Amino acid sequence: MSTKTKDKKAAKDVEDGEEAKGGGKKKLLLIVAALLVVAGAAAYFLLFAGSGEAEAVEPEHGGYTALEPVAVNLAGGGYLKIGITLEYTAEAAAGGHGSGGVDGSKALDILIATYSQAQPADVTGAREALKESLEQQIVEAYTEDGVPMVMHVYLTEYVTQ
Repeated sequence: MSTKTKDKKAAKDVEDGEEAKGGGKKKLLLIVAALLVVAGAAAYFLLFAGSGEAEAVEPEHGGYTALEPVAVNLAGGGYLKIGITLEYTAEAAAGGHGSGGVDGSKALDILIATYSQAQPADVTGAREALKESLEQQIVEAYTEDGVPMVMHVYLTEYVTQ
């Protein structure tokens, strides 16, 4: 081989090496850029997308309706004298049920149906579970077009015998 051929071959090897080095840098740069995009998307999803979910927002308070205590005969004998107060929303106060508040007749009906099926042991031992069930049923009964009119139910009197 002549020196010209060797020089040309050496020059070609140098160019190939530079291209390989440059190609490696380009690949590395693309990989880093892709990782940054993925990391940014993951950070956005974890930090911001979760907060956009529908969170249970407490309706605005409108007032209270206290219902007269009623005596309920229990399923296993004995009775329960129970009184409740309904906390209603501002929408109910604005006239959702006529007189600025809620009519307690549905709530009393649900109260009697719920507690008349209970055993005396349940009334004393599972008081909170019965109250939660009662509250859930009353809130569902007073929900119109997906808008709850009653927020909470409070026990104001609870006497068993």
